Parts: sequence; structure tokens; C-alpha cells
Amino acid sequence: MNAEQYPAVRLKNAWRSTHPWIFQKLVDKPPQKPRPGSIVDVFGVDNEWIGRGFYNGHSRIALRIVETDPDVAIDQAWFVRKIGEAVRLRRDILKLDEISDAWRVVHSEGDGLSGLVVDRYGDLLVVEFFSAGMFRHREWIYDALREHFPGCRFHSFADEHVQKQESFDFRNTEGTAPSTITEYGIRFRADPAGAHKTGFFADQRENREWLSRQVEGKSVLDLCCNTGGFGVYAAARGATEVTGVDIDQDVIEIAKANGRLNGLKMGNGGLKFVQADIFPWLRDAAARGEAYDVVILDPAKMTRDRDEVINALKKYLDMNKLALGVCKPGALFATFSCTGLVSEEQFLDMLRRAAFYAGRTLQIIKVAGAGADHPFLANVQESRYLKAVFCRVLD
Repeated sequence: MNAEQYPAVRLKNAWRSTHPWIFQKLVDKPPQKPRPGSIVDVFGVDNEWIGRGFYNGHSRIALRIVETDPDVAIDQAWFVRKIGEAVRLRRDILKLDEISDAWRVVHSEGDGLSGLVVDRYGDLLVVEFFSAGMFRHREWIYDALREHFPGCRFHSFADEHVQKQESFDFRNTEGTAPSTITEYGIRFRADPAGAHKTGFFADQRENREWLSRQVEGKSVLDLCCNTGGFGVYAAARGATEVTGVDIDQDVIEIAKANGRLNGLKMGNGGLKFVQADIFPWLRDAAARGEAYDVVILDPAKMTRDRDEVINALKKYLDMNKLALGVCKPGALFATFSCTGLVSEEQFLDMLRRAAFYAGRTLQIIKVAGAGADHPFLANVQESRYLKAVFCRVLD
């Protein structure tokens, strides 16, 4: 396709990066502004063609480059091909269908589809828009997904902060029926229209499976348990007693239902869930002398703001210090961060300090992240967000 068939957008300064994002301050505003999410050709200061992508003059990320071959059009067939490549990674290379019918279909920049995330839960596809470009071309996206998932249902949404940043309005899908999924033989109810926006955290699948193989005959505490992923796995894999704690009563109810879905013994002496703020709960538990063989801490994202990273690290420090206070000597401690702005190095340093203040010695035995269905490009680290650290508490 000839480059002149798309509106041209030019840069103010030289561009030598391979990163798909180009920020507003580097972009020369075109005299006739394309609508947010329009497909444009991008030219450098010396008029060389840089790439093709989505323009949004209202967004801090003014350009999202998604194609670097000038002969390739961004059209409906392009979406079919790109989504097809993403599906083939999951099905043909990772062979995820053999272990689960719940996995991430598209992971934004990691699959060359900046601003789009798609999760699969059985016949239900949850589509999340992070950019005006993907939102504007949503019908092409739905059609492409139908080609690879015939008969699928959709639940689509965009967070309010994204709609504000990207300047588009979208009323989230309402009334989507939940889906029951299976991973590693364990069943869960994914409810995107209910308590959790995507329905279920597929990114922790391999971490749940690995940890669950260490818990037989042990007591387990699952903090910030959400809909019970780690706790249900632990109970199903032979833990003697599992306690899940979360502040949100809605997710607690789903967690209980997930326990019953797997035929697990519920309540004291089995799998139980408690609605509570983990900070006072942990202080009270430590005061009572309670201690566990396995402790899991998987809090929600702490911040999206770079200016709040220090405060986020302070919160991580406080909760990890308290969680270490209820670990038995020799306990397995699994701690996580899904705050993308917090680096692995920062998270590990926070953990070192938490252990120091708690008076515990930590032996780190495994550092991991999201499952392989959440790939990231070497030149786009932003797609990497989940930090998973598995430790032994030696004393």
C-alpha cells in the first residue's frame, strides 16, 4: 500500500528508537488533526518513513507504531493476521489448551497490538481497550477473534482513567454471564461483569501450580486472596488448612463458591475465607501467636503514577513485614507485585528491608513473573509487570 493513502504525521526531533510509543512532545501537530485512534503514517524530521500506527492528539502517547513495513496496510486482514500470530503462540508453541481453557490471547505490546488486551475464559473473551486506536477498530478486532474462536461471547471494557487519557467514551459490557474454566484440573468461576474486571487472574496460573505442589500436609495463609486462586489450589493439593483473607466481600463470596465448585471441605479445618483488612488482621494474628507453614501475599496494583512509587514501596514494605511475622521458621513465603512501575530490583530490595525489620532471614529460591501467555518485547519492558518471589523463612 502507498504511504500517501494514510494521513501523515511528522516528528519534531530525530527518532532512533524501536519503541512503539512516541510521546506528544515529539510530535508536530498536523494542520488537519486526525480523529483519535486514526491510522497514520509517521515521518521523521528528514522526511524518512518511520512506521504506521495509531494517532491520538489528546493522549500523552500521541503515536503507537504497530507496523514497520511500508507495504503492509493496517486493515481488517492485518488484525486477523496479528491476532492469529498471538493465538498460534498460545496454542501451537505453548500448547496451553492442554492445561487450561483460560489464557491471555493478546498481551498488548508483547504481541505487537499496543493498547489491546484479550483474555479467554472458555467460550468467553474479555476484551480490554487501553488506546483509542484499538477502541476505534474494535469491530475488526471482534471479527478477527471470531475467526479463531468460533461461537465465542464477548465482554468488553475500558477503565475510566484510560477513557479519560485516550479521549473516548465506552460503556462497559453489562450483564455478561460468568464462565466456568479449568486449569491444571482445578475449576474456577470467571465473572468479568462481577467482582473482578477481567473475571480471573490467568497470569498467576504457573505460579499457582508450582506453589500448590509444595503445600501437602501444611497450613496455608492466602493474603489478598481475591477470588481464591492460590487458596483453592492449596486446598485441592492437600493442604491441611487454608485461610484466605481479602477486604472485598464480593470476591470472598466468589472464592467460597470456587471452593465448593471443586468439592473442597469448607470452613474451619478446611478452606475458609475471611473478609478483613490484612493490616489489622495480621497484627492481631501475630499477637495471638498464629503462624503458618506457607504464606502467600498477592496484593492489587498499588499505583499507576510514577510519583507514587516510593509510597507504593512503603506499603509493600509494611505488608511484607507483617506477613513475615506469621511465618513459621522454615515456612515458604510467596510474595508478589503487579505494579508495573515497581521494578524487580526495587521489589527485591524492599523484601530485603522487610526481612530485616521483621527480624527474619529469607532464602530466595525462585523468582518468576506472569505466565508465558503474557510475553513482552525486549525493547518494550512496559508489558512486564508481575514480580513473583518465592522464599524460605529460615529462622
